[in-house]
Order: sequence, then structure tokens, then C-alpha cells
Amino acid sequence: MSKDHSPTCFFQNEKVSFESYIDEFTSELYEEFDSKSHDLGLQSKIDNLFNGKKVNYTEDLAAWHPKYRDEYNPSILDTPSNKNQIINLSHLKDSCNDAKNIITIGIGGSYEGPKMFLETIESANENTNFVFITGSDASEFKTKTKKLNPKNTIFIVSSKSFKTDETISVLKNAMSWSEEIDKFFAITANREEAEKYNINNIIEFDQEIGGRYSIWSEISVLIHCLKKDDYDAFMAGGKQADSDLKSNDSYLKFVKNLAYSDIWLHNSKNVNSRSVLSYIWNLRSLPSYIQQLEMESLGKQPSKDSEFKKTGQIIFGGYGPTAQHSYFQLLHQGTQDICADIVASKEDKKNLAYAQAITQSKLLSQGAEDLNNQEKINANIPTNLFLFNRTSSHELGYLIATWEHRTYITASMLGINPFDQFGVSAGKIYTKKYLAEKD
Repeated sequence: MSKDHSPTCFFQNEKVSFESYIDEFTSELYEEFDSKSHDLGLQSKIDNLFNGKKVNYTEDLAAWHPKYRDEYNPSILDTPSNKNQIINLSHLKDSCNDAKNIITIGIGGSYEGPKMFLETIESANENTNFVFITGSDASEFKTKTKKLNPKNTIFIVSSKSFKTDETISVLKNAMSWSEEIDKFFAITANREEAEKYNINNIIEFDQEIGGRYSIWSEISVLIHCLKKDDYDAFMAGGKQADSDLKSNDSYLKFVKNLAYSDIWLHNSKNVNSRSVLSYIWNLRSLPSYIQQLEMESLGKQPSKDSEFKKTGQIIFGGYGPTAQHSYFQLLHQGTQDICADIVASKEDKKNLAYAQAITQSKLLSQGAEDLNNQEKINANIPTNLFLFNRTSSHELGYLIATWEHRTYITASMLGINPFDQFGVSAGKIYTKKYLAEKD
């Protein structure tokens, strides 16, 4: 146990710092994993991702979220070549400025990303009511719209396929409630499906953008319309993380350390659960976003050729100050093998939330020597600490892209595809079969 609480791995730049407190994951273990990475062709897999090659091999697609970051040009107001796309973006921006209520309909990445992003920024539209509707239960729509006026409400319907059952179910309720189709904007990679609902305002993105990676695409167009400076900064942050992965050896080593230690903890130490905790109120939805990113990307059967038979960990978490009063008892004194990721901001070091983040990271990883008997806590809980110098869209972009890099390197080491989700598809298929049998 490290009494001075010095990190076992560390990286920082002018925006963020990342610290790992995993004493048992030694430099020798890192080198062992890194040697395996050479045998597995990790660097070529990273290069293939950034070069736009088909890394989603089960669906025969590239993964273009790094390409979107790389090619985004903030000096151009709207970059699409399609004139209708430009008109619809302009119409959406005007509608966002005029609307009193903006309702986003979506699920998965079409919900988690925009919701988290919007919570991070301070909206310029202080008098605008933002509502996110995701589920298939009609009572959610009724509850969230009962005090709203259809006349001053617009809808952003986000779905890559525009066939997602939950989204289409809510869309039908919304269309009946609104009775004005011009108040609907579809964000999709499947124009033809959106047109079936007579939606004229359609903003498209590419099939090569996966749902849980779609925050970098037109799925985040609401932020682009409301506060373009924040959207620009977010894209720049992600692009900087990509650049660091390709050219900054310290950053690459740190991200590898995250991925390698995740695999080692799960496979060698039986630590199958990780708690993601945000001590930043504006990033209170980050744990839910990370949960989808990791569990959809890494929740796959192991490759028959891999020595690692345990793939993705269970990810849970929440807003740290609240979590401390719900499940931290288990973390500190329970019998489960758990590790933790803690996110905080150094913007105000006198802030209670920051003090709690630092204190909890020490207690989890280091323990406390002056506790007796029933007060003693577990300690030695592997902990990663992610610290922003300040909370902004640029730092968020950098963090999200870093987490994507961590996930991709983990998948590459495990020999699995982080871009498909056939387990999710199975639920959709059999729900439709069940409903068909009931007709």
C-alpha cells in the first residue's frame, strides 16, 4: 500500500491529468502486456481505425467517429455538401431559438450523448425547456408533456436506423400530440425511413458512425445550434486526444495502462465490476454514458484465440456525492472485488465535491490507518483518478475520446469487435416476434 498515495501511472497536459492507483499492476506487468500487444498487432489496429479501414469486421464497416473529429472545421458554419441538409440545419437553428420547449426523442447513444453534452454546457436559451424522452412506456411521454404547449414545442428525433421500436413508438405519440409535422426534425443515417413518417426536416450522418459513438456526429446538432463555440471546443478536445494517441508516447502509455490493467484486473484478480463516479454536477450523466460505451463495446464472448476469457467488466456508477450515501458502504466494507474510476475538477479545490473526490480516491486505494475494529475499510481498491483543470466542452471531448481509446485498445487486446451489438439486436427481434403473436 502506497502511504504517500503516489500514482502508479500518471499523465497530464494543460487541460487534464490522469492518475492510476493500482499498486499490484507493476511496470513489469505493463511490459508483459505491451509485449503481447506487439504480437497481437495493436498498433496496426490503431492505425486502421484512424485510416478509416474496416475495423467493424462483423458488419463490414469502418468506424468514422475519429474521422468526424479530424475533418470537422469550425471555421465553416455548416459543412455538408447537400443543400437540403444545410437548409434543414438552418431551419433547426431558427426553430431552437424560437421554441420554448425542445424535446429530444431517442434511446442509447441518441439519448445518452446529447443529454450529457447539454448538461455540461450552460445553455444560452435560459427560457427554453429541454426534455429527453426515451422509453417505450407511453406514460413517460404523457408525464413529460402534460404541462407543455404543442404550439411552442419542437421535436428532435434521433435514430440511426429510424427503426428503433422505442423511438418510433414515442414518435407516433408525439406526432398525434403535436399535429404539426414541420416541428419535427429527424437525425438519422436512414433518410428513407424518416420520410415514411412525412418528416421533411432530415439531417443525415453516415452508416459508419455507431450509436454509442454518435456524439461526434449530427446527433449532437442541438448543441451545434445552441452554442456552436462549445460544439467546436468539444470536437477540438476529441481531436487533440486522437493526436496525442498517435504522437504523444506518454499519453499512449497511459491509455494502454488503463486498458491493460482493466484486462488484468478482470482476468487475473477477478475484479469484474468497476464503479464510475463523477464529482462534477454538470457531468452527472457521464457514468451512464460510459456504461453504454463500455458494456456495449466490450460485452462480447471471448475470442477463441485469446488467452483472456473474461471480456468487459460490469460498469455502474453515478454522481459521487449521492453515491457516497447509497452504495459506498459496499465499496468500503463489502466483500465484492471492485475497482473505481473517479472524475473531478480542480477548478475550485475548496469545493466540497472536489474534497470528496480526492478523499474517496485515497480511502479506496490507500485506506486509513487510524480506524479500528468495525470502522476499518477495505483499501487496496484499484482506482483511476481523472482530473480536469476546469470543466468545459474541450475537456469533455478529450475525456470521451480518451475513454474510447481505452475501450478500443481493450477490445483489440481481447480480439473482439467493439462496434457491433448483436446482443441488443436479439432483444429487438424477439420483442417483435412476441408482439406479432399477440396480434
